[in-house]
Amino acid sequence: MVKKKIPMRTCLGCNEKKPKKEMIRIVRSPEGIIFIDLKGKASGRGCYICPTIECFENAIKAKSIERSLETNIDDQLIETLKEQILSNEESE
Repeated sequence: MVKKKIPMRTCLGCNEKKPKKEMIRIVRSPEGIIFIDLKGKASGRGCYICPTIECFENAIKAKSIERSLETNIDDQLIETLKEQILSNEESE
């Protein structure tokens, strides 16, 4: 039996490599809308972070999400993404 390859992604907050399924994907769609892609299938430019608020804050502080998505992120969008991550943490 062939062992299935597990795709690995690097977190922008802590720089650890983890399986793709354990990460949260943040996407900039072709229309320029930035959102959290929970299924990991949305089209557009994406980046990955661990599902913790610490990694999100580290990535925002270092501007690595902005660099990865090749766009500027305003404060209101940062708060919206933060709320989504916090609600995602609570549901797990």
